[in-house]
Amino acid sequence: MTAITLESAHRAAAAAQSAAAERGITVVVTIVDAGVQPVLIARQDAAPIAAIDASLSKARTTLYFGGAATADLSGATAPGGPLFGFEHAVAAPLAFIGGAVPVRDAQGSIVGAVGVGGGSAEQDHEIATAAAAAIGASA
Repeated sequence: MTAITLESAHRAAAAAQSAAAERGITVVVTIVDAGVQPVLIARQDAAPIAAIDASLSKARTTLYFGGAATADLSGATAPGGPLFGFEHAVAAPLAFIGGAVPVRDAQGSIVGAVGVGGGSAEQDHEIATAAAAAIGASA
């Protein structure tokens, strides 16, 4: 398994910032390794302060759920959903809203995740996907 390097995390952050600029928004992008430890957190000027915690929580959620994109988990925690209330079962904050995707190496192993906060759930998901692609090519 290949680890996410600081160099590849910087490429991912640049890809995220470019994708955010195309959408006219500012974001925070958090890249974590497979152990859910931050490799890089980048906050664009004027990005919401709350997006710092949101982006890390989203990335953590992706890894806690085996690499599922948070966009795919969003309905599961709604009332009546199979994971309703689950966020209260763990100590670390989780976020069941679009904006995080796994990073996989060439062999398909999960080596980390990218979480994005600052836009809508759909925008954050698209930006995280662009950032992960920038890492995936080298991981």
